[in-house]
Amino acid sequence: MSNKRFLVLPHLKIHNANAMSSPYTIGFPAMTAWLGAVHAIQRKMHALGMPELNCVQFGATAISCHDFNLQTYRGDNDYVSSIVSTANPLNEKGERPPFVEEARCHLEVTLLVEMCGLNPDHDAVLLEQLESICKTMKFASGDLLGMQKPQCFTFDEDSDAAYQTVVRHLMLGHVLIERRDLMVAEMQQGADALDAMLNQLKIMHRATQDENGKITWTTSRKTKGWIVPISVGFQGISTLEKAIEQRDAETPHRFAEAVLTLGEFVLAYKIGAYYSIEDILWQYQADIENDLYLCQTQSITNPISL
Repeated sequence: MSNKRFLVLPHLKIHNANAMSSPYTIGFPAMTAWLGAVHAIQRKMHALGMPELNCVQFGATAISCHDFNLQTYRGDNDYVSSIVSTANPLNEKGERPPFVEEARCHLEVTLLVEMCGLNPDHDAVLLEQLESICKTMKFASGDLLGMQKPQCFTFDEDSDAAYQTVVRHLMLGHVLIERRDLMVAEMQQGADALDAMLNQLKIMHRATQDENGKITWTTSRKTKGWIVPISVGFQGISTLEKAIEQRDAETPHRFAEAVLTLGEFVLAYKIGAYYSIEDILWQYQADIENDLYLCQTQSITNPISL
């Protein structure tokens, strides 16, 4: 097989990222946010007008989370958590204007980006421009406080050393993979999409009593592992057409709703031993026939370009 080339954006420290990943969930930012940030970097690279960088293409992306701090608060006697929100400036009457609360998080992540079209001799040019570009960008609507030096490397899937290189860049952290198979299995047994997700996420508490009358409580979930709901794209709910006073006068628009599925955070050291490189790489996939615009892992779908 041909070797792959990867770009590593290591230890991005992001402040006040958007934690409302969909209309229904609060937590880790949506995959559309991360792939969108990578796409924005590619466009900014091309906008530089440098011949060495005009052909570079960024495709599939893996993400490893090193630290995550959701801005919520729950008191000692509270049953639910509350969002720690920011305050808008006072209006002309000296009152706080009404606003919709936004969930925020502080996090540190590493992005592993598959790239093509770049001559390896121009890696230094890419890395030099990359730092200045990233420092002017938002990631998942959050501010970039700092990052380590980006790197490029070549990956050969048949080489154990190549997987060790990937693991070294993504440690210590948890890598997000797609677990739609859990949803599919539930729905094949008759559950609808929402019940299929809740069946995997719910925590069950059970009490057992032994012959001496001693009661023991146990807590369990249906599937072992760090299973989470994740937002992976959108489904169109209206016809594709031009809208009145749309921002982009040339591109057709449509109304859409968020698409959710299940994902799992796995320890980075399991890559190569239990998971292939295709299991961790997310990419765009459009199903025009069913009005779906998704982010999926390479193990599930064939890659398409940005």
